[in-house]
Amino acid sequence: MTIIKPKITVIGSINMDVVTDTERLPSQGETLLGTDYFMTPGGKGANQAVAASRLGGDVSFIGKVGNDVFGDRLMTNLQQNGVNTGGIESSETFSSGMANVLLKNRDNRIIVVPGANNQVTADYAEHYRHILKESDIVLAQLEIPLSTIEWCAAFCHEHDIPFILNPAPAQPLPETLLKHSTYITPNEEEYTKINTPSVEKDYGETFITTLGARGVRYRNITVSAPQVKAIDTTGAGDTFNGALSYYLAAGYNIENALYLSNTAASFAVEQSGAQAGMPSFQQVQERAYHAD
Repeated sequence: MTIIKPKITVIGSINMDVVTDTERLPSQGETLLGTDYFMTPGGKGANQAVAASRLGGDVSFIGKVGNDVFGDRLMTNLQQNGVNTGGIESSETFSSGMANVLLKNRDNRIIVVPGANNQVTADYAEHYRHILKESDIVLAQLEIPLSTIEWCAAFCHEHDIPFILNPAPAQPLPETLLKHSTYITPNEEEYTKINTPSVEKDYGETFITTLGARGVRYRNITVSAPQVKAIDTTGAGDTFNGALSYYLAAGYNIENALYLSNTAASFAVEQSGAQAGMPSFQQVQERAYHAD
């Protein structure tokens, strides 16, 4: 099958993930010995951009890193994964973003230090409006200032560009952002935090809620996920969002896009690290349509 290369722009966070394996989480004041640790490029925005690029998307990124060793490594990683970094600048005053990930029994707890990500302001994003304007779809999360996401969603709405909001980490969403988002993609916990009766009444049909191993819910349908042995769930949601942006921008209908995005996410949980297991277009096709 021919791989379509739609233009996708991701605006969001770029972090270095420091992942620690532990048999249990420490209590207050307690010191534990972990079983292993590793560092790997991450940040929800960067993860989602890599996922979309590996599937075949023509992906551009708008964001910031620090002028430090982590920043250099993060930029190189995006470039090696085929992401256009022309919308990324280095901050002279803030360090690169960092995420501390505690991994226990294949589940994770994450603390994010935004660093340079907080400098991705609306004015900064507007400087790269030409990238946004050329996009077939735009994808954002909530690890950069909310005012930037509001501006970006409004810009996309004005120019008839589909806008996907992954509302993570969860927080109350302004009315304008709800109004201007084509799709909103929380997981179950995020859905309970941002959803209210009035939100559900007016914007419920924009929600695509990921359900982990049970798949994804959209309006009145639930699309199942392949059953695999999970090792690390860290990158599953980001893989799903990057894949969804790719398949929708490539012209797939919503049900097929959800099914294939679920399939892509199933690869991500089979390896440790957010980006390590993100699949290619061919891998997703084989698992989705040729599984025994």
